[in-house]
Amino acid sequence: MSIRSRTFRGAFRLAETPELSRPARQRLKWMDYYQEHQGNARLTCRHFDISPQTFYRWKRRYNPHNLRSLEDNSHRPRRLRRPTWSPELAQAVLYLREQYPRWGKDKLVVLLRNEGWEVSTSMVGRILKRLKERGLLREPPRNGLSAKKRRYPRPYAVRKPKDYPVAQAGDLVQVDTLDVRPLPGVVFKHFTARDIISRWDVLEVGTKATASSAVGFLDTLVSRMPFSLKAIQVDGGSEFEAAFEQECQKRGIRLFVLPPRSPKLNGHVERAHRTHTEEFYEVYEGELKITPLNKALREWEEVYNHVRPHQALGYLTPHQFLLQCHQKKEDVSLIT
Repeated sequence: MSIRSRTFRGAFRLAETPELSRPARQRLKWMDYYQEHQGNARLTCRHFDISPQTFYRWKRRYNPHNLRSLEDNSHRPRRLRRPTWSPELAQAVLYLREQYPRWGKDKLVVLLRNEGWEVSTSMVGRILKRLKERGLLREPPRNGLSAKKRRYPRPYAVRKPKDYPVAQAGDLVQVDTLDVRPLPGVVFKHFTARDIISRWDVLEVGTKATASSAVGFLDTLVSRMPFSLKAIQVDGGSEFEAAFEQECQKRGIRLFVLPPRSPKLNGHVERAHRTHTEEFYEVYEGELKITPLNKALREWEEVYNHVRPHQALGYLTPHQFLLQCHQKKEDVSLIT
């Protein structure tokens, strides 16, 4: 038989049985290939990339006069598990579930045992499933309410627009807090502000992260940044609401707030936390009090901004980078 006639015969048989499923049609191709190659099972297995065990299993089931023999059989167990509970127990479960519609099997089984029923948690679960299947138990519809904390609209802070331009120092400064735990039971609230263009950082530590302490840090930030501050980006922490938001509005500083669970959008200041933890807090040996700690932190801030080379800035310090930017602006102004 020629290849053309074999192909025609296979196509005719498949067209003859449009009701066959796709897996059954594939198995029919196995059997046709097997017959066309003088019953060479190994060649058939290699051609279709199937195991010999799989091929021989379907070959034993194959009936050329009944192509449905290549269909999958039902995997339903021959013997199904019969309910072992009494109608009275099922009624007791139904009554309790209707009385407490949000309670699951773990809570209901406790109530049932208190009433004298000898029942397992898994049996209560099976009873609930059977009651739902029979339509005797219906879940109450959800009314859209949620127990989660509501987010009220911010009076001033908004999401940062996608088209907001960030081209020079001060266009966007990311601010965040970090819990510093040098000893068990000792917790400091560390504030970091990072300008994403120049990598200039301002640091301060306190005992609490409140709106009033955030306002105090804003004063520090404005006084220590060597450029005008146009916008600040913060997460949804409560310390950056209320008084802090009002102070930003009063100073004419735009305030952008991140969407929930998206710290990656404040990636610059998150990376700054790691740097200051590794290079300052982990090597700090002074007193663990706010005044000496802030003094040492201020000295480290000077080192960070004026001495420490930054790979992201081509190994310039933030101070050198700002001087370079200023020089380029002067050169451009002279040319124009």
